Amino acid sequence: MALSESILEEDVHPIDIVEHIAEYHDWSFDRIADDQIAMAVEGQWRTYSITLAWSAYDETLRLVCSFEMEPPEEKIPQLHEALNAVNDQCWAGAFTFWAPQKLMIYRYGLVLAGGQDASPDQIDTMIQAAVLSAERFYPAFQLVVWGERSVDNAMQVAIAEAYGRA
Repeated sequence: MALSESILEEDVHPIDIVEHIAEYHDWSFDRIADDQIAMAVEGQWRTYSITLAWSAYDETLRLVCSFEMEPPEEKIPQLHEALNAVNDQCWAGAFTFWAPQKLMIYRYGLVLAGGQDASPDQIDTMIQAAVLSAERFYPAFQLVVWGERSVDNAMQVAIAEAYGRA
């Protein structure tokens, strides 16, 4: 059954939809406020912290997917170079590094101007895209920061098609 079939009401708050999606996938979550929710989504490489917040002011559902990264100070320039290369590959959302918090961040905003409603499938796809992007590029960040690889070499790992698992 599609997620959209399980929520039939009209005018459902976007964060209510996110809560329903988290329950559907059995993700642990915490409803921080009426307009914000935080959850943990398990990936292959790590567990990602995902926060979604609704801004009525600009009618945008904001997603932040984060994971810890503590690069040595001397590797920050290479990390920024990798971020540029990675963001060239991202069509929806973008990565940034929040140095004070030591967090790698993937951000995306779903603009619903004019009173539009987001569907459960649309929000679920947004969350899945964030996790897939984090999973895809996590190895590249690791290789640049700790593997002594060039950005070009690390990006080849990130953009290569995976066939099977070891």
